[in-house]
Amino acid sequence: MDFAHPAFLLLLLLLPVAAWFKGRRGQPAAFIYSSTELIRGLFTVNRSRSGAWLAALRWLALTLLILALAQPRLTRSETKVTASGIDIAVALDLSGSMASEDFEVAGGRMSRIDMARAVLRKFIEKRPNDRIGLIAFATQAFIAAPLTLDHEFLFRNLEERLDLHAIDGSSTAIGSGLGTAINRLRELKSKSKIVILMTDGQNNAGKLPPLTVAEAAQALGVKVYTIGIGKQGEAPMPVYMGGRKVGYQNQRVDIDEDTLQKIAQMTGGKYYRADNTENFQRIYAEIDKLEKSEVEVKKFTRFREVFPWVTALALGLLLVEVGLAHTVFRRLP
Repeated sequence: MDFAHPAFLLLLLLLPVAAWFKGRRGQPAAFIYSSTELIRGLFTVNRSRSGAWLAALRWLALTLLILALAQPRLTRSETKVTASGIDIAVALDLSGSMASEDFEVAGGRMSRIDMARAVLRKFIEKRPNDRIGLIAFATQAFIAAPLTLDHEFLFRNLEERLDLHAIDGSSTAIGSGLGTAINRLRELKSKSKIVILMTDGQNNAGKLPPLTVAEAAQALGVKVYTIGIGKQGEAPMPVYMGGRKVGYQNQRVDIDEDTLQKIAQMTGGKYYRADNTENFQRIYAEIDKLEKSEVEVKKFTRFREVFPWVTALALGLLLVEVGLAHTVFRRLP
């Protein structure tokens, strides 16, 4: 937390001075007698603590109002950083076949989509100085996250938006996914721009032929690294009944390795085959060794204003103080 106008905090120094002057003046008496001996025999005079409680509420309310003037807020910043990295657009296949569970992790099965997200998350963690964006594609393609250095934002979108049920997964538009990723890189001025394309099928949707898009990537100087996910041939597809997984059914899956190899070759990238957990992790470790370039970018972090809550609390305390002064702690005039 910081303050937009910290100079107002200097007003807090005046509160002890004001309290000292008020204490020296004292409170006016409710009744004035020439001598307390006149009423000593009638009742015992006890000092009331109600005034102290009311004064404490008032000083606390004033303190909160001064803090509100200083405008407290939760981490707002706009900082310029020099990033030593490259611009990376990751295009991930969200077609239905990505639900196949042909990866083994810690003795259990993991789906292709979960494996892809897990390996991608580790890759992002290792490259804090790179601008990375997320593209999802199946029957259509869409931008899940623009290129950014805010990797926490990427992680949230990686879990929330890269989901198999986010778009129509009945077919695979590899050309559309690749084209969307290239468009995100086209106008950037960085020296190194790459696309990581992950899919487990063939191009059977969309209006953009993958090799035609690869020619555009070549002209724009964008490298494309392609990854074929899963085992070739039959893959175990989970079967659900009543919302619960009851077993597996083998489904035919054919990866168009020839097209993926040509895309990588045309753009100066490389094709990888991720048919098991170890290979998948090794692929990203190799891509992690890519060349780097320097570019100055702006990194924004979100903030939340706190002063309305502080102001409301201060006004609430003043209302309580006034209410108690006229009810429970009421004094004789």
